[in-house]
Amino acid sequence: MNSYADLLARSKVVICCGTGGVGKTTTSAATAVAAARAGRRAVVVTIDPAKRLADALGLDALDNSPTVIDGPWDGTLAALMLDTKSTFDEVVRRHATDDKQAERILSNRFYRNISGTLSGTQDYMAVEKLAELYDSDEWDVVIVDTPPTRDALAFLEAPKLLARLLDNPIYKIVTASNRGVLRAANKAAQTVLRQLARVVGANVVDEAVAFFQAFEGMEEGFRSRAMATLELMSDDRTAFVLVASPRGDTLLEARYFLERIRNADLDVAAVVINRMLPSVSTSAERAAQLLNEAEGATNRAAAQALADLTAASTDDHARVDELREVAPDALMVRVPLLADDVHDLDGLADIADRLTSTA
Repeated sequence: MNSYADLLARSKVVICCGTGGVGKTTTSAATAVAAARAGRRAVVVTIDPAKRLADALGLDALDNSPTVIDGPWDGTLAALMLDTKSTFDEVVRRHATDDKQAERILSNRFYRNISGTLSGTQDYMAVEKLAELYDSDEWDVVIVDTPPTRDALAFLEAPKLLARLLDNPIYKIVTASNRGVLRAANKAAQTVLRQLARVVGANVVDEAVAFFQAFEGMEEGFRSRAMATLELMSDDRTAFVLVASPRGDTLLEARYFLERIRNADLDVAAVVINRMLPSVSTSAERAAQLLNEAEGATNRAAAQALADLTAASTDDHARVDELREVAPDALMVRVPLLADDVHDLDGLADIADRLTSTA
């Protein structure tokens, strides 16, 4: 792969990952803009609730369904902001055997309490939304702005989340108790539930039991979906883009992400380094010499600024070069530090140009 434009031309899914605060959401949106300008039907899914992305896209707000954005592109650009609770509701309706089963789950107070807050749910629903958009055949490329987390595999393992829950021995005991099978299982269930009731209260336990029992018959649907999504993750047309900044701490995180993704037998197609300081033609030695020779407050201030910029730029580029050594097969894209934050479509288009013009 020779350029970011090549990556967009061959990919059906682009997954942007990385820690928070490195410009991942902006990179995801700019990637979608670049794809739309290349004539593709692109949709970007963001999990960032900040309104600044909607503002940049010229929208009052984003919701859980794609909103098409008009602009100077031959393709289509759409965006949505993941609503974990609404997506979970959609998943329940999709897998339920009938409307009555879906309503039993959706109206359950335990479900309403955990559907938007359970650990790992946001990752799982981001994957579900990706699969939904991919399966719709309405889009040539789906770009996902993943939740900011140090564990790169949290998103990758999300398809297994509910499948693991439904295979949990406690879940099996509870549902076996509901069906009145296996007297030993019933006794075990009663013991477990009594212990839980002492900790969280009998009402909470009753609601949780009703929630788990309402899932009966839906297990195979969740497992099939999990397997299909895992296959999509490892498909040749799915590209992982790692977003970082040149700061030492974020590049350490980037190394960690690379290692975790490789441990999952996946490859990072590109690394985008945002907010790079410009390369300076003056060497550190020459900058130090100019500082020593400077006379007068104004000249010394200018020489000090040059020395500081030279040192910081040299350090940034050296750290990025070291990262390139541990990811030799990944496309390395350096986006310079801009004078202003991205706050409109023109800013996103500028980032898109910088992404696709770098080989």
